Amino acid sequence: MLFNIPQTPEEWAYRVMGVIVLLLSLTVHEWAHAFSAKRLGDDTAEREGRLTLDPLVHLDPVGTLLFPLLGMPVGWAKPVPFNPARFRRGISMAWGTVITKAAGPVSNLVLGALAAVGVVLLYQGKLQHAAAFELARQVLLMNVGLAVFNLLPIHPLDGAGVVEAFVPTRLTDAWNGWLRIGPFVLMLLLLTGASFLQGPIRALSDALVNLAVRLLT
Repeated sequence: MLFNIPQTPEEWAYRVMGVIVLLLSLTVHEWAHAFSAKRLGDDTAEREGRLTLDPLVHLDPVGTLLFPLLGMPVGWAKPVPFNPARFRRGISMAWGTVITKAAGPVSNLVLGALAAVGVVLLYQGKLQHAAAFELARQVLLMNVGLAVFNLLPIHPLDGAGVVEAFVPTRLTDAWNGWLRIGPFVLMLLLLTGASFLQGPIRALSDALVNLAVRLLT
């Protein structure tokens, strides 16, 4: 089911908290794209005001607010523009694109790792607050989910831009055909809830928590 409308004030409060976490996570994701492009010599995003951690600049009314509030399993922000032709000398357009595209999901993994530390500290009682524990858990799952989802090699997700640099020349036509149907494949995933990603998201989240446990004990 595409949408899942909350039925109680408590459910709405939980959903709103999730949307806030999503907005902040997507803000870091898009900022990471802009920051990486800038470091590689392309100031396109900066000139358009996207090299910022201001959530309102990156917010998409439908993808960041409306659909997540109604229960869509994923959300999105306004994509950050970049121009590979503006990368500095010595950085190929292909590898610069890989770095810029991968920066978003990597930033979410970093946020997920930090949230995992919070989850462990709260669970161990070093910090005691039930609401904070639930918030840390949401930040962990949300960011791992964003990282995993965005790394799918489906246009217009970041994963497609990463994989494209490694596509052999003989497969260019087939790859371009795959890119063309990407939006339709993505819509199908949204309609079905992308349930096949739950296992990898849970496994990666558990791995981050286990890593945090090792570091903190």
